[in-house]
Amino acid sequence: MNVQFNLADLYESVADVVPGRTAMVAGDRRLTYAELDERANRLAHHLAEMGVGPGDRVGIQLVNGTEYIECMLACFKVRAVPVNVNYRYVAAELRYLYEDAGLSGLVYHGRFGPAVADVGSALSECRVVLEIADGTEPTGQGSDYESVLAASDGERRFGPRSTDDLYCVYTGGTTGMPKGVLWRHEDIFFAAMGGGDPLSLGDVISDPDELPGRVLPTGIVALAVPPFMHASGHWLAFSNLFGGGTVVTVPGGRFDPAEVWRLVDVEGVNALVVVGDAMVRPLVALLRAAPGRYDLSSLMAVGSGGAVLSPSTKEQLAEVLPGRIVADLFGSSETGQMGGEAPSDDPFGAPRLRVDKRTDVLDDRLETVTPGSTTIGRLARAGHIPVGYLGDPGMTASTFVEVRGRRWALPGDLATVDEDGTITVLGRGTLSINTGGKRSFLTRWRRQ
Repeated sequence: MNVQFNLADLYESVADVVPGRTAMVAGDRRLTYAELDERANRLAHHLAEMGVGPGDRVGIQLVNGTEYIECMLACFKVRAVPVNVNYRYVAAELRYLYEDAGLSGLVYHGRFGPAVADVGSALSECRVVLEIADGTEPTGQGSDYESVLAASDGERRFGPRSTDDLYCVYTGGTTGMPKGVLWRHEDIFFAAMGGGDPLSLGDVISDPDELPGRVLPTGIVALAVPPFMHASGHWLAFSNLFGGGTVVTVPGGRFDPAEVWRLVDVEGVNALVVVGDAMVRPLVALLRAAPGRYDLSSLMAVGSGGAVLSPSTKEQLAEVLPGRIVADLFGSSETGQMGGEAPSDDPFGAPRLRVDKRTDVLDDRLETVTPGSTTIGRLARAGHIPVGYLGDPGMTASTFVEVRGRRWALPGDLATVDEDGTITVLGRGTLSINTGGKRSFLTRWRRQ
């Protein structure tokens, strides 16, 4: 197999190494790597038979479960582009996204059938519409997902793919209507899906054929609490799958602290990923109210993606989960995961970035901000960055700029640079506040 830096090729190379290992757990369903691959093959063949192919976009309007990752993999297998659909959108936003993306297909859970029907005219160009039964009354707008899979070919039998195939993440944004951010497969793999480094030690692969050798002898079990419809959710999933790990999801797409801790207990979860204080505080409260109820000995790390944890929340986590790693990482749909480290003098403080060859702060003239100058510039990221925005050349030109022969992404966050090269992210606008005689900065996480 001639493996490319293509997300389908990369997954298949891992599945061939650990076919019998559990890839996903979603309620009563447990899929091995081979079973997940087969289900994605079946859907991919159906998409191809219906005329969906390279560059075509397929909407995924689903809560977390195996089907979400199946749909993404199926699209990648036929070189189509999966589009994350925010199932909380109201009719106007949903119609806009359908039309802006120019969907050739849509897969949705039955509970979202009425919302799909309300804007059904925006799907007039769709070649494939599939409905996944979830216990609600079928709307009959789409073919039954499981019936389609049962009637399709489970073997691979696909043509060659490219490292330049496209991945798209639609942003909810804080400015205007949703926008689709387009990435090459190779770029998103390194920017947000681990780069073949399952332990996040900075040791990424240089050749796609190296990935099978990076599969861990015992894969990491990760519980993804954030919805896969947000980039941080499926970035976690693919990062873990590319390392031979197991992805556990919370059934039904609802945040239930008791169910989260139960899954950590019974599934032996090693890494728990949440979104900010809104999730962590109820989780901490439950552990305080019922100490010893759950066996959490397997848990090694808690990470927050999509929202920064407050210092007080981090401190509370350390109290109820002593000895665990608590990770707060910067990132956006336009930059991928940028990293960030807790300050040595403030272990519960906000993560900090540093100026390096891929991270900088640029002023209004696109010049590097002088460290220690207190000049407020724009956070910038180079290296593996997006191609641009779908159908918006103006926004693409203003966000992805060329400076001294290199392309940089300017996601919109303001920042300053200290004398030692430490970057303080101010957020979007004047979000600096004084607390206890110290400056504190709130980072507005967006479009993930």
